[in-house]
Amino acid sequence: MDFKLKQISTKMMKVFYTVLLICSLVIAQNESSPVTGWDALPLILNRISPPTFPQKDFDVTAYGARGDGKTDCTEAFKKAIEKCNAKGGGRVVVPKGVFLTGAIHLKSNVNLHVSKDAVIKFSVDPKKYLPVVFVRWEGVECMNYSPLIYAFEQENIAITGEGVLDGQGAEENWWKWKGKKGESKETQKEARKRLIEMGEKNIPVAQRIFGDSSYLRPNFFVPYRCKNVLIKGVTFKDSPMWFLHPVLCANVAIIGVTTEGQGPNNDGCDPESCTDVLIKNCYFNTGDDCIAIKSGRNNDGRRVNVPCSNIIVQGCRMKNGHGGVSLGSELSGGIRNIFAEDDTMDSPNLDRMLRIKTNSIRGGFVENVFFRNIKVGQVADAVMQIDFYYEEGDAGNFTPLVQNVELKNIISEKSKYGVWIKAYDRAPATNITIEHCTFNNVLESNVIENVKNLSMVNVKTNLLTAKEQK
Repeated sequence: MDFKLKQISTKMMKVFYTVLLICSLVIAQNESSPVTGWDALPLILNRISPPTFPQKDFDVTAYGARGDGKTDCTEAFKKAIEKCNAKGGGRVVVPKGVFLTGAIHLKSNVNLHVSKDAVIKFSVDPKKYLPVVFVRWEGVECMNYSPLIYAFEQENIAITGEGVLDGQGAEENWWKWKGKKGESKETQKEARKRLIEMGEKNIPVAQRIFGDSSYLRPNFFVPYRCKNVLIKGVTFKDSPMWFLHPVLCANVAIIGVTTEGQGPNNDGCDPESCTDVLIKNCYFNTGDDCIAIKSGRNNDGRRVNVPCSNIIVQGCRMKNGHGGVSLGSELSGGIRNIFAEDDTMDSPNLDRMLRIKTNSIRGGFVENVFFRNIKVGQVADAVMQIDFYYEEGDAGNFTPLVQNVELKNIISEKSKYGVWIKAYDRAPATNITIEHCTFNNVLESNVIENVKNLSMVNVKTNLLTAKEQK
């Protein structure tokens, strides 16, 4: 698909946003019915149905790919995907071997199947991710480098198999663009600042052109405005930035996936302004949030105005990361109906189990967040943190709303805090319920500032003595 600027239809964009917003409003109306809390979970699960594909295979080696780890297979992947799509769909099969490629663009009814002992290695040459495509970068829409794998306004797409997708992110290439410690002139700082300003000034997205020499790192897999998305079984390694980033998508299933990467902003899975997403039996060992649920940043998030709704996290394992499940900080379009159950989180390098991060510049709302039956070995900071003072703090005109957060049957073996909540006097966190939870080996007492309707039933916080802390 050719993604030149002239082919991006503003009218199509507006229609898509309108339809998705109407759908989210209809869902919200349905959710205002008596079916609430955990009782709503089966209804959401019934709507999440992974796509199926015709039983036809298109082996990339038949289109010129060679699994020698040296041959550029970009054109072969493109040909195989186009042929699969033109023939009504099926599997584009990557057999055993190491396949080097640039950007891969999926099309409707295509399942990219990465076989066992197959590795797709993505080039670290930024020019392999040009021309620019339509994406969200840290919650602001723009034209930037193509993600390593990208799909735009497609239906019925998948990445499956037992193989490995290696982004080859490292300090020698993508990761240095973060600009930490001023060690490189190749830094995203100026472009990031310019993009955020463009979002605040409502500069048309088609004019927010980045890419070459901007140093805004691409994410790994971005299905954008897609329906019926499946990611199953594969392993993702060392992304330039975020790993899995579905944006404005509906009906997404991410099952049995592994993400391994300790680079800067190596978030594991960041559904943004999506509806009906299941993240199940996955493993996250990441340099940032394991899962971060988002809905756009500041003015640009309010312009698009599509919340992230009905996100389910079941049976996942989280190791390193800033948060096991985080909400925000790009949440200006709102977040509602988040369910997490039967997950395991454990690492001295995992900061929190649940983290809600916002401020009065982000604004937005968070409502109906339900966690139960979570086992926490240890986290470095708080088991649950709700922070209204993230980054810029209380410096804007968009007071955030956080309400209806429930923890049940949470057992933690070690943390600095059990619960840490700081909201505003004018906007307390409301309806916070913590029941049947045990926080063992806690270093410091709970921090609770500006909470309305806090219910704590059968909650045990076992503080370490000064002697035990030594």
